[in-house]
Amino acid sequence: MTNVTLVAGFLLVGFSDIQELQIVYGVLFLVIYLAILMSNLLIITLTTLDLQLQTPMYFFLKNLSCLDVFLVSVPVPNFIVNSLTNSTSISTLGCAFQLLLITSFSAGEIFVLTAMSYDRYVAICCPLHYEVIMNGGACVLMAGVSWAIGGLFGALYTAGTFFMPFCGSNVIPQFFCDVSSLLRISCSETRLVVYTSIGIGMCLGMSCFICIVISYVYIFCTVLKIPTTKGQSKAFSTCFPHLIVFTIFIITACFVYLKPSSNPPTVIDRLLSVIYTVVPPILNPVIYSLRNKDMKRALMRLLHKTCGQELLVF
Repeated sequence: MTNVTLVAGFLLVGFSDIQELQIVYGVLFLVIYLAILMSNLLIITLTTLDLQLQTPMYFFLKNLSCLDVFLVSVPVPNFIVNSLTNSTSISTLGCAFQLLLITSFSAGEIFVLTAMSYDRYVAICCPLHYEVIMNGGACVLMAGVSWAIGGLFGALYTAGTFFMPFCGSNVIPQFFCDVSSLLRISCSETRLVVYTSIGIGMCLGMSCFICIVISYVYIFCTVLKIPTTKGQSKAFSTCFPHLIVFTIFIITACFVYLKPSSNPPTVIDRLLSVIYTVVPPILNPVIYSLRNKDMKRALMRLLHKTCGQELLVF
């Protein structure tokens, strides 16, 4: 029998071995993280407080922003602390929780984006039945199922990964715990559980992708029948942001989870991990808010209301 040393913890390499560069990366990620938090929390605040934004589209957008905040809050703060304190260690339990939360929130985000495409389909293709189909109960049910399936998939994915023993090197050449690095240092020859969970994830992802494609085929066919250019542009303006967000998220997720791992990982591998975890939470507020007149009006109403209350106090 081969004598192996089981891994008790892991080392997250990050982006550089030079301490000064690590501090620079830590400060850069801190600025990005604060920008993501402020922008997404602003969306959550507006869609919660403004009565004119109490519609299914903005309800799902609020869920998307919540998932973005949770997703980016799992790996990034830990990386910031490690960079500024020159620490790279993470416990096995901490690594497992990282993997569980990242996969859960990622899967939940894909299902919420799918629900948003269905909402746009009903709004454009079945406008007379929109309020009946997309009632409050249906929206809460779709959002709840999205979060629940995401959590179940994350639990299955994490259990399958940490069911295997790890031995040899404990170095993870990423700034968070990812499956490809964990599979590389696994000394188990039986990976049926993790490959089964990956297969289930691929099936769920393809199902969501097919649903979104079908929804947009019907949407585009309906929009092109609208006689006025103004009506077409208004319909497209509510659909293209969602399509852009979903495309970026699903492409980077496929590269992170399905791309064969390089040994050692290349700069492209690390860059894709950053894009997957950081870019969608940055783009979502920009795409949905800065080009959205309803969100701008809601922000102005909130500012006027806040400033008005302050003037009354003085």
